[in-house]
Amino acid sequence: MSILNVFNNKDSKTYMNPEYPIYDIKINSLQGKPVHFSDFKGKYILFVNVASKCGFTPQYKELQKLHDTYKNKLLVIGVPCNQFGSQEPGSAFEIQEFCEVNYGVNFLITEKIDVKGSAQHPLYKWLTDKSLNGFKSSSVKWNFQKYLVNPKGNLVDYFYSTTKPLSKKITKYL
Repeated sequence: MSILNVFNNKDSKTYMNPEYPIYDIKINSLQGKPVHFSDFKGKYILFVNVASKCGFTPQYKELQKLHDTYKNKLLVIGVPCNQFGSQEPGSAFEIQEFCEVNYGVNFLITEKIDVKGSAQHPLYKWLTDKSLNGFKSSSVKWNFQKYLVNPKGNLVDYFYSTTKPLSKKITKYL
C-alpha cells in the first residue's frame, strides 16, 4: 500500500490507500437501484446507519440540513439498519415515506442492511476494518453512528450517535 496525503489542507492526516477502495463496493438504493459510489468521487460522503424508531431519529432533520448546506462538497447517505433494538422494522416503502413525511429527507437512502455481525454488508466491513479502509478499525455501537469519507475515497473518521450532524467535529472537514 502507498501513503497518500489527504485531498485538501483541512485534512492534515496521512492515510494508507486501501487496496480495496470504497468505490468498488456494491449496494442498492431503497428503491432497489444500484448505487455506484464512484459517481461521488470528488465529494465527501457521510454514511449514517439510520432507524425510524430511535431516540436519535430527529437527527434526520440535521442530516438534511447538513446535506443541503454542503451539497456541493458532501453527500449524506442514510443506511437503514434494524440491528439495534429492532428500531427500523419497516419496509423500503415505509422507511422512505417516514423520512419524507416527517423530516423532508431527500438525500440518498440505501437498502436496509446489517452493519455488524456475520451478515455485515461489505460497505460496513470496509468502514469498520482498518485492513480494508487503511485508516482505522471501529465497531458500530448504535443507530446514527456516522462515517466520513473524503473526496479521494479515504475514511476520515467516525462519529458516535451523540455527535450531531452539524457538529464542528464533522463540518471542520467541509
